[in-house]
Amino acid sequence: MAAAAPARARPQRAAPAPAPRTRPRPQRAPARRPRPVARPRVAGGVVWIVLVAALLAGIVAVNVAALRLNLQSQRLEERRQELVADNAALTSELSSLGAASRVESAARGRLGLVDAEAASYVKVRRPGR
Repeated sequence: MAAAAPARARPQRAAPAPAPRTRPRPQRAPARRPRPVARPRVAGGVVWIVLVAALLAGIVAVNVAALRLNLQSQRLEERRQELVADNAALTSELSSLGAASRVESAARGRLGLVDAEAASYVKVRRPGR
């Protein structure tokens, strides 16, 4: 068996020493800072007003330009739709004008053409054969 070791005694801490009494120091008046020289602030305000007015004028100009482009875009879209409709009508007219029956009736009426009769072929001999 293991032998028990004797317990060690803990050293006791000493009580803190009382703080030495000090006399209160006389309070000094706070040092005065030199006042800055007052200058008119009107110039700074005018600069800000002009800057804000210029920015607002720019925003208005951009919005007006956007509205003009939007109107132009609408006009162009309407024109495109008109052209698509015209193109469809012309394509339909072209197909009806190119129909075989219409061409045949125009050839008979205006040009006086008639149907071909039975074809006959003639054989020609070459001289010297």
